[in-house]
Amino acid sequence: MDIRPVAPGFAVSPKIGPDDMAKLAAQGFAAVICNRPDDEEEGQCDSGTMRSAAEAEGMAYHHIPVSGGNFPADAVDAFRTVRTGASGPVLAFCRTGTRAITLEALANPDGLSPSDLLEQAQAAGYDLSGIADRLGA
Repeated sequence: MDIRPVAPGFAVSPKIGPDDMAKLAAQGFAAVICNRPDDEEEGQCDSGTMRSAAEAEGMAYHHIPVSGGNFPADAVDAFRTVRTGASGPVLAFCRTGTRAITLEALANPDGLSPSDLLEQAQAAGYDLSGIADRLGA
């Protein structure tokens, strides 16, 4: 598992599996957000299996799938709602972590400036300069 801290109480990761849920719970995560559509790649666990594994460890699980570089307003709003309403630290994941960090930046639950959002993503290993205009940078 490649957990990349982004902000206090929030981290992103490339793909994870049901066996990772116990480790996430032990690290204090209260919620997991999956940004992968089901059947994105062969052998991927479906969201129902992932939800069951997360809930068995006492964590909330949210499935907010996005694909094709599209980040519709309803997905951004749902992501923001989860982030602001979580009872503790949140981990968001997708295949590489890029969609998760992009949704974090677009949702901007901490009200950061565009430059701070870009720096935060860069520090986690993600280049979001391609969406700088959407962030108002």
